[in-house]
Amino acid sequence: MSWTAVLALCAAAYALKAVGAVAASRAPDAALSERLEVLVVPVIAGLIAVQVFGDGEHLVVDGRAPALLVAAVLVWRKVPLLLVALAAGGTAAALHALGW
Repeated sequence: MSWTAVLALCAAAYALKAVGAVAASRAPDAALSERLEVLVVPVIAGLIAVQVFGDGEHLVVDGRAPALLVAAVLVWRKVPLLLVALAAGGTAAALHALGW
């Protein structure tokens, strides 16, 4: 893939995000904006689940599942996001190094 394609995809992603923000801010009532905010959490949770437990067409449980659990506990304990990412990544890397 060329750098031009990568940059074009990045620009398109940011443009879509900007359009969504502008559309939500121009919503005629606050209820629509609140419903959109409520929709974000399950969509992101679904994306995380697919990335952690999916491998093409198969269900996979490997070192990413405990790393997700570590991240969830740290987020619940209100640990800063950088430390959450480092701890989850370290957990996944350590389990991968151990062959799991």
